[in-house]
Amino acid sequence: MEEDCFATQLIYGDGQFNRDGLECLIKKVNLADYGLSYAVVAIVGPQSSGKSTLLNHLFETNFREMDAYRGRSQTTKGIWIAKCIGIEPCTIALDLEGTDSGERGEDDTTFEKQSALFALAISDIVLINMWCHDIGREQAANKPLLKTVFQVMMRLFSPRKTTLLFVIRDKTKTPFEFLEPILREDIQKIWHAVPKPHVEVVALSSYEEKEEKFKEEVAQLRQRFMHSISPGGLAGDRRGVVSASGFSFSAQQIWKDIKENKDLDLPAHKVMVATFRCEEIAGEKLAQLTLDEGWLALEKAVESGPIPGFGKKLSSILERYLSEYDSETIYFDEGVRNVKRKQLESKALDFLHPAYITMVGHLHSKALENFKTGVENWLEEGEGFAALVRACKEYCILEFDQGCADAFVQLAGWDASKIKEKLQRDIDAHASSFCSAKLSDLIVNYERQLSTALTEPLESLLESGERDTWTSIRKLLKRETEAALLEFLSAVAGFELDKADITAMEQKIRDYARNVVERKAREEAGKVLIRMKNRFSMVFNYGCDSIPRVWTAGKEDIKTITKEARSASLKLLSVIAAIRLDEKPDKIEKILFSSLMDGTTAPLASTTWEEVPSKDTLLTPVRCKSLWKQFKAETENNVTRALSYQKACRRKNNWVPPMWAIVAMIVLGFSELMLQLRNLDGEFRNGTVAAILSVSSRFLPTVLKIPRPPPGLPPAPQAPQQLHSVVSQSFGNQTPQPNPMPNFISESSVSSSNISSDCNEYS
Repeated sequence: MEEDCFATQLIYGDGQFNRDGLECLIKKVNLADYGLSYAVVAIVGPQSSGKSTLLNHLFETNFREMDAYRGRSQTTKGIWIAKCIGIEPCTIALDLEGTDSGERGEDDTTFEKQSALFALAISDIVLINMWCHDIGREQAANKPLLKTVFQVMMRLFSPRKTTLLFVIRDKTKTPFEFLEPILREDIQKIWHAVPKPHVEVVALSSYEEKEEKFKEEVAQLRQRFMHSISPGGLAGDRRGVVSASGFSFSAQQIWKDIKENKDLDLPAHKVMVATFRCEEIAGEKLAQLTLDEGWLALEKAVESGPIPGFGKKLSSILERYLSEYDSETIYFDEGVRNVKRKQLESKALDFLHPAYITMVGHLHSKALENFKTGVENWLEEGEGFAALVRACKEYCILEFDQGCADAFVQLAGWDASKIKEKLQRDIDAHASSFCSAKLSDLIVNYERQLSTALTEPLESLLESGERDTWTSIRKLLKRETEAALLEFLSAVAGFELDKADITAMEQKIRDYARNVVERKAREEAGKVLIRMKNRFSMVFNYGCDSIPRVWTAGKEDIKTITKEARSASLKLLSVIAAIRLDEKPDKIEKILFSSLMDGTTAPLASTTWEEVPSKDTLLTPVRCKSLWKQFKAETENNVTRALSYQKACRRKNNWVPPMWAIVAMIVLGFSELMLQLRNLDGEFRNGTVAAILSVSSRFLPTVLKIPRPPPGLPPAPQAPQQLHSVVSQSFGNQTPQPNPMPNFISESSVSSSNISSDCNEYS
């Protein structure tokens, strides 16, 4: 079963209060049981503006609505009251008779004021229903009515802050953001001397033309009335609210006080006529101003750029229409005439003001652009930056002031100070941005300079891995940083920076230089295994004089050399293990040598070094242990190969021919010796030196042809036959043999010769 709203006429059209009807409604809706948890909503507005329709859609009431097919006429007479359906807390709605009705007559607006005052006095929320096209008008917007009602209300009743919700009907294409400020300004003018109410504004589509859209917007508005009395709700300040049980008596007393008050009498007929005609004439002049050809030409021209003499041209147009208003309203009431003239002047200036703002905006843009161009051009001439900015700013501000003086409208008194302040802020912002960009470029240049100066020396120092590597790096860092800072401070002297800013930039450059070192150290840490192997190869394969080592038997202590090479590699690892820019001592080298070389301490199992911050750690102890293990595995082959060659050479050098070979050489060699001695006298006839050379040339090849077995192999079994062949060949040079031995060298002899050559040439 649908809930009933129990609509009842509260006040009749003749002003009689329906006490019995109100009491009946209170009982039916159990209003007395709600205490202070209830709200009252009233609606005021012009006749046939859709007040009843809005309430019925908003609160599901059944107030009588106008029949559009019967024309516009008074539908609601007096004041009706009903319960809002589905709204929490309990909410009571008042539907007031429309204002400006033809049925009431032209001069009788007393009931309008009385009913409006009554609604304000008992309601928490008052909906002011008005047409969108009436915004800005005086009578149509009910401003005179509201002003009178509010003034009397403040005198008759205790101050109560009521929420005014302006409902703009049949909204047009005009943006809602432009309509709301106008209404708020009108209300503020009315309340210039009394506590201001809370004002809300909402716009609705046309019910007749856009019914579905209208219903959607009303449904959204309905949600705002839910829990309207809660803190921050739509009902506003709840001071002065009577208990629900006393609502009937309170409403009757308020209506009685309103009826007996004489301050709501209509103004004199003369004043009303003056008000109507002056407002009408003012409206005509404003309309003529908006279509004035001179104004339209000026408005179009100012869109393109600043107009010389703008202020004089605009003042001339405005003063012409104000003068026409004065001449046409001279015979009306002076007070009304002056009020309407001020309103006309205010509206005209509001209409013309955007053109002035456009004009001043051009002046602002021009001055700012001149500043930007001036700073960039003058800076190329080498002037100090700060002095240049001051001079350029003063020039551009002076140029702006001169333009504003030319655009000034005397009657308006428009103030361009805010635009000027914005110009100053924009100039300062650009100068700051430009300064920051220049300083940033300088810093980048010096950072690039530092990077170039540090990178190659750093790589060389870290690659060397000496005990004093980090001492040299610190000296390099300090020297290059101080040199760059000295040049930088000289370059920024013209910027006139604060000491704190200079200190911050100096620190930035110092931090950058330090980061270059740290970044390079981390890069080298990633290549430490390669560096260690290269260091090992250098120390292991070359002596102190950089001459390659020859692994001959007994001349090189490979074990000692290996230890030296590994020590050099481990020292390099200890250098790369951590960043040492703070000159703090550490025990990394000692720990690495005692653990990895000597084995006197426990194996490395930690992820941190003592006395070394984690941010400065490049290689943790665990990582160093892993690298060392991999290093030894990859270099062990070098040591093994050197030992093998040294052993082979030792065997070669210790080989002695067998006894039978010695006897054979003595016997066979004796015949050769005797032959040479017989021929000796003939050789010495040619001289002693020639004789010695001749004998040597014959004897030495014979000795060299004696085969030698390879290292580590037993003597070749063909050795006697070979030796006999060699000797036979030697004698064959002197005496032909009838049965020569085959002239050949066995495969074992060739192999032995090759191995001997390898032993002598290996390094």
